[in-house]
Amino acid sequence: MKTLIVYAYPNHTGFNHAILTTVKQQLQPDADVQVLDLYAEHFNPVLYFDKAHRRRDLQNDPETAAYRQLITWADQLIFVFPIWWSGMPAILKGFIDRVFALGFAYKYEGRRMLGLLAGKRAWIITTCNSPVIFKPFLGDYGHILQRQILRLCGVKPVKLNILYNAEKCSLKARNNFLKRIDQQAAQLTE
Repeated sequence: MKTLIVYAYPNHTGFNHAILTTVKQQLQPDADVQVLDLYAEHFNPVLYFDKAHRRRDLQNDPETAAYRQLITWADQLIFVFPIWWSGMPAILKGFIDRVFALGFAYKYEGRRMLGLLAGKRAWIITTCNSPVIFKPFLGDYGHILQRQILRLCGVKPVKLNILYNAEKCSLKARNNFLKRIDQQAAQLTE
């Protein structure tokens, strides 16, 4: 199973990095794994258009060709990121905007959107500082990535794990979350 891990967190000593390490350690012995660290890559998240860069031509943009090749190569996509201000980090949103382009990740037949990434599955692992009790009021970008981006692009199934109250939760709660991630990552190689 070929796995692409898309990692969007700038601190390599933080809890999101511990999640990344846990997933990599579980997958490495049995799987072909590539990690795309958007911050380490200095990915440019800015979407721009001009005469030479038209929106309808994004699927052929040479600046993002290597990223489209990685997504094409992968059987499964794993996203690791924090939720900030009820959304994914800007660098990841820019990655989605620039790489998951019309003609590559989806197309239209009339008014109906058709996903072009069928046959791939995904797993979203995210953290946020809000307590779970505020979820109905704040929205949740983990679910938006799951339902309104990946599934629309044909990626199914899309699993989602969220650690709420990440900054203030106990060490035991963090360790339990990492154990669940470790167990679920082990199932990916079965």
